[in-house]
Amino acid sequence: MEWLTSGMRRDVCLLLYDEQLRAQTLKSRLEARYDRRVKPDRFYSALEKLESSGHVDTHVEGLEDVYSLTAAGRQRVEAQYEWMQERLADGDG
Repeated sequence: MEWLTSGMRRDVCLLLYDEQLRAQTLKSRLEARYDRRVKPDRFYSALEKLESSGHVDTHVEGLEDVYSLTAAGRQRVEAQYEWMQERLADGDG
């Protein structure tokens, strides 16, 4: 699951799981989560990689790009969620 090697790509997919978001809204939510500024080049690079790998789609509304998770992206998020649940359950002792 190479797409998961980047925490930002993983977090973008999590944010897009239930809704479509404009690029600036997505970036602002990441910055709020990380409690720091996200460099635009790093942010857009993550989006481009997710789009080229088939995990995220984009379309234009007015002057802004809007991003959404594809079926493949949803499957990856759900697989990550299941893996995390297993790890947390294993940690119960």
